Amino acid sequence: MRFESPTTTKEAAALLAGEKGDAYILAGGTDLLVRMKTGLIEPDLVVDIKRIPATHDIKVSDKGISIGAAVSGAEMNEHAKLKKAWPGVVEAANLIGSDQIQGRCTVAGNLCNASPAADSVPALIAAAAKAVIVGEEKRRTVAVEKIITGPGRTSLQKGELIESIQLPKRPPRSGDAYLRFIPRTEMDIAVVGVGINLSLERGLIKSARVVLGALAPTQVLVPKAAKAIIGTKLDAKALENLAAACSEACNPIDDKRGTIEYRTRVAGVLARRAAVIAFKRAGGA
Repeated sequence: MRFESPTTTKEAAALLAGEKGDAYILAGGTDLLVRMKTGLIEPDLVVDIKRIPATHDIKVSDKGISIGAAVSGAEMNEHAKLKKAWPGVVEAANLIGSDQIQGRCTVAGNLCNASPAADSVPALIAAAAKAVIVGEEKRRTVAVEKIITGPGRTSLQKGELIESIQLPKRPPRSGDAYLRFIPRTEMDIAVVGVGINLSLERGLIKSARVVLGALAPTQVLVPKAAKAIIGTKLDAKALENLAAACSEACNPIDDKRGTIEYRTRVAGVLARRAAVIAFKRAGGA
């Protein structure tokens, strides 16, 4: 196995593109190193991106907030402006593993691992986040919901890597939230996850994005659920319609961690709760 530690994303992309065997990116390594240790994968090349300055920054601008691909969950939790603007995203990121894992794990890695149950991904999609992708020849920016194509699969091409995650500027009177259900009290994989982002105008919900996790092969953006609450003050009927739309959008598996019927019902329950939290954060009454 060859190990490389480039100092620019373009150099990293060139290394990935030039490798004829199996190449992997190392940021936090919380999934990669475990898979290597257990023999699930045997990389021909590992590219460590932690020496690339662009992957370490959390940048706040008039366009929004940029989170470098090597920024850890713990660093996100310590960034006051990020937590204030996007509390749901930070809360979701902080559900990835234990305190020790938090010092290493990254939302870009959580995204590229492409698990249907990834905690940060529904919150990122709800936030309308985008991924800045660097290749050997060009850069492109892609909506996060376009990255994961199936369990363990992404739309990234050979020689491409994510440099950063871009969160849009938070509009006034808006809020987000992420909730999940797990069998244990902590450090478990989501059986159901729901991310909601909404904004208000004159006390009514003006716009919304509702996303389900762990309920289909990929995370599910549910326009019908958003439509159910837009134009409302999140009254009982709106919450009922939201829950119904979320349950209807589910396509879960049936396993020892939860039946299809159970996951489908819990999706509606969590959607209601997450919507109430986001609504209150937006200043709704």
